[in-house]
Amino acid sequence: MEKFARQSILTTLSHYLGVAIGYFNVLWLFPYSLAPEQIGVFRTVQDMAMLLVPFAQLGLGNAITRFFPQLKSKQGSFLTFSVLVTLMGFIAVSLLFFIFKSQIIAAFAVNSPQVIDFFVVVLLITLFAVVNTVLDAFSRSYMKIAIPTLLREVFLRLLSTVLVSVYLVGWIDFDQMIWGLSLNYLIVLGSLIIYMFRIGIFRVETDFFFERKGFKSEFLNYSFITLLGTAGGILIMKIDSLMVSSMIGLEANAIYNIAFSIAIVMEMPRRAISQVSMPVVADFFSKKEFPKIDKLYKDIAVNQTLICVLLFLGIWSNIDNLYHFVPNNTIYEAGKWVVLWIGFGKMCDIVFSINGEIIVFSKYYIFNITATVIMSVAVVVFNLLLIPSYGIEGAAFASFLAMFLYNFIKYLYIKIRLSFEPFSWDVLKIILLGVAIYFVQAYFFRDNLSGIADMVIRSGAITLLYGLGIVALGVAKENQKKVIQKIKGLRP
Repeated sequence: MEKFARQSILTTLSHYLGVAIGYFNVLWLFPYSLAPEQIGVFRTVQDMAMLLVPFAQLGLGNAITRFFPQLKSKQGSFLTFSVLVTLMGFIAVSLLFFIFKSQIIAAFAVNSPQVIDFFVVVLLITLFAVVNTVLDAFSRSYMKIAIPTLLREVFLRLLSTVLVSVYLVGWIDFDQMIWGLSLNYLIVLGSLIIYMFRIGIFRVETDFFFERKGFKSEFLNYSFITLLGTAGGILIMKIDSLMVSSMIGLEANAIYNIAFSIAIVMEMPRRAISQVSMPVVADFFSKKEFPKIDKLYKDIAVNQTLICVLLFLGIWSNIDNLYHFVPNNTIYEAGKWVVLWIGFGKMCDIVFSINGEIIVFSKYYIFNITATVIMSVAVVVFNLLLIPSYGIEGAAFASFLAMFLYNFIKYLYIKIRLSFEPFSWDVLKIILLGVAIYFVQAYFFRDNLSGIADMVIRSGAITLLYGLGIVALGVAKENQKKVIQKIKGLRP
């Protein structure tokens, strides 16, 4: 567990360094350098590629993590085999993309015709990203998570900073900048390959006769079955953005994406913990250590909620301050309520803990198909119903409803099948404490003017009240004891 905690901390730090860079990009550099329609193209091209990635990957990411503990040797052959399979998946997705190209063009022709010129960029990003996810899954299986996360969350965002800055000074035009996005993903992929090669886990071997008979067919069957489950989370995160571009326009998508980027920060600890927990959950299932999984389920729910409620408080309490610093904020602050609904949706992911990871690595993994089909239909229907009447707020509310439904269905299934329960009194205490602190700070600082001073005062007060409340309520006592012991250990 010490290794688990260390990797989780390093991964979380990478996520938040990436968030800091992402905030600079999204809240200042992009609005300053690009017109709203250009930001819409910039985001739509990447979102379309990310939506294709899980389908091109064929569900191999989770399958690698699940089956890796079963291999005593031939990890190099396993890696080569997985990359070849995912390349075939990319070819299949590319063929489907071109077969339905006319329908895709029709979807964007009216409100976002600029996107149509960059379909090749979409496929290039998909190719580089899908191979990256396979290599990332192998690194994760070796518990080498920090550096791949640093490359994905920090380095890729820095490359975006450089790319847009080069456009800003006039060295490249807008079309070249969009093509440069594919180069960014290629650079990150190359960096990951170099890292894996240097630590000795990147080996190209072609002996595909694995130790256990039927291993390949079982591996591929599991991958294909979990494909929809893998795509589910991406679908919720990306389909609303694409539907906003298609149904409203690129400027609306720019407003939506900036709001989405503000809200997504609270999910960072959940992503980090999920990546570290996946090989642990897979190992517990392989050893049939079910009580440990149940305990991990509860512990992660408390720890995620503990961190993320504070982040949610900080973001929503300072929402006017955050938009105050955005160039052309009179345009972008229309997305303010998007932040709230996306935030509620992310809190659903956080409070329900690692329900998806548990299903994926259990013998009931096929249930992911049912859950994902329900969620996929729901998110599209909700968007079709709400976007025409409520615009980008409707898209955000649709995402919230879909995320709640998706998580609640998985929670009920785990409860019935495995008798695991993520909720505890600590989770409820944290949520109630967060609600109370929000109204307290809103009342006392209601007359403050937006700006850096108000942000510092609010954030300081919220953090102080939250820390005192957590101690007073006795939440996460084991963590508090560890912190106290470490503080005592620092004394001379």
